[in-house]
Amino acid sequence: MDLILVGGLAGSGKSVALGALEDSGYYAAGNLPVSLVEPTADYLQRAGHQRIAMTVDLLLGDGGGALPAAVARLREAGWTVRFLLLDAKTDTLVKRFSETRRRHPLSDRSRTLTESIEHERSLLADARAYGFVFDTSDLPAAALRAWIKDFVAVDASRLTLLFESFGFKHGVPLDADLVFDVRCLPNPHYEPRLAPLTGRDAPVVEFLERLPEVERMYGDIYHFVASWLPDYARDNRNYLTVAIGCTGGRHRSVYFVERLAKAFESRYQVLRRHREIGSGLEASAGAGEAPR
Repeated sequence: MDLILVGGLAGSGKSVALGALEDSGYYAAGNLPVSLVEPTADYLQRAGHQRIAMTVDLLLGDGGGALPAAVARLREAGWTVRFLLLDAKTDTLVKRFSETRRRHPLSDRSRTLTESIEHERSLLADARAYGFVFDTSDLPAAALRAWIKDFVAVDASRLTLLFESFGFKHGVPLDADLVFDVRCLPNPHYEPRLAPLTGRDAPVVEFLERLPEVERMYGDIYHFVASWLPDYARDNRNYLTVAIGCTGGRHRSVYFVERLAKAFESRYQVLRRHREIGSGLEASAGAGEAPR
């Protein structure tokens, strides 16, 4: 019996995630308080559903505080439970609410939209420790749907590594557990024939692999991650996000993510995300449709 719980900030993409889970074969239930998660799962299981996805309201009552105990009881009852918390940068959320003219659920006469978002973020701070945090900032809805489908395909009982490339000029990902900065390495962007390419393209790979400092940086990052992974696993971590950043997030960081993912995928479950080039999709995929 497989249960996926989705929480997060208003506007971070919970409805898109629930729709993607429904498309992946899960029975979807929306916006339940934590107190109703267990009876709803029991009812749906008795009705014949073995794969269930729910969005949960962590602001209602003691939602955040009650979640760990509810998850523990569900696991004792035989459920495989995964909790996914969606997050996004404040300026991204402000833009989404402004574009849709939606009212933030915590907004009132005493708070601006930005203050409401930050207040909600503070209320959900403790929930970040319960599951996997995913940053949907500036992520097209189509890319979020594709990532959700990758997320549900992995074995929930094993540690999953997510290698994520990003550009520092667009901000550090909110979901990163470990962050490595490779901006000190020579930048292929300044080579006219390489500028339009990415770190996945052979000419860029060849350019970087000719540089001794690239090999030294790769070795240091690889050995750091490899040596600490057993400790993260012993800490009952199901997910670990390793973010690699360069200036624009298109060349050096992409190269490192691809190489590291290939090195670790024989021993661990590995996911890749390239934030600035569309998470493996075309950057224009889903343009104009933001996660809700």
